[in-house]
Amino acid sequence: MGTSILELEVPATTEDAHQAPHPSDVPGELVAPDEGRVIFVLEKASLEVAKVGKNYQLLNCDDHANFLRKHKHDPAAYRPDIVHQALLAILDSPLNKAGHLKGLYVLTEKKVLIQVNPHVRIPRTFKRFCGLMVQLLQKLSIRATNGPEKLLRVVKQPVTRHLPLDARHIGLSCKAPKVVKLPDYISAVGANNTLVFVVGAMAHGSIEADYLHDLVAVSDYPLSAACCIGRICNAIEQKWKIF
Repeated sequence: MGTSILELEVPATTEDAHQAPHPSDVPGELVAPDEGRVIFVLEKASLEVAKVGKNYQLLNCDDHANFLRKHKHDPAAYRPDIVHQALLAILDSPLNKAGHLKGLYVLTEKKVLIQVNPHVRIPRTFKRFCGLMVQLLQKLSIRATNGPEKLLRVVKQPVTRHLPLDARHIGLSCKAPKVVKLPDYISAVGANNTLVFVVGAMAHGSIEADYLHDLVAVSDYPLSAACCIGRICNAIEQKWKIF
C-alpha cells in the first residue's frame, strides 16, 4: 500500500484498462496569437494505484473502503471521481473547443504531475476512467490510437517549468481572503494574458501552491471543483464572446 505509484511496473490486466482515448475532432488552433489563453492546474488529486486481489486498481472510497481501512487510510480522502468530473468540465467547455485552452495539468497527492492534452477525450464513465488512470500511472504515458501523439503523460515537476513566464497564476479557494466577481476580476488582470487557474481536486482541505500570484474565492460558499471550473470557463467565455 505504501508503494509509490511511479514504481508500479506491472501492466494493467483488467478488462477495463482499455483503449487509449481519441483526440478530439474539434480544431484546436482557432485562436489568434495575440488573444488570451487559459491553463488549468488541478492540485492534490487523489490518483493512487495499489494491487487489490490479483489486479492493480485505482483506489476509491466506494470500492476499496475496507482495503483502505485495513492499511490505516481514511477512505473519505480517496475521491478520484473529483478529478474525473473536473477534467470533463474543462475538456467539454466551449473555451476548450474554441482553442483557448493552452494547457492542463494534474498534480496528485503523491506529487506526480500529469500533462493532459487539450484534445484528448477522457472516458465518460468513471469505471473506464479508472482503467485509463491505472494504465497511465503504470506506463507513464498514453498515446493516441491513430498516431504517435501522447494524449496523457507523466512529466517532471515542478509545474512552473511548464508554464509561460508571463502567465498570471490564480488560485481558487473558499478560504481565500477575498471573494471576486470573475468577469470583473478577469478584466482587471488582463484578459489577453495567459491565465493559470489552480483548482483543488481533493475532497477536503485547500490548495498549497507556493507559485500563486493571487488567491481568490468565486463564491461565499464552498464549491465542488467542477462547479468552480464551470464558473471560470463561463466568465471567460462571456468575456471573449465564445458561445
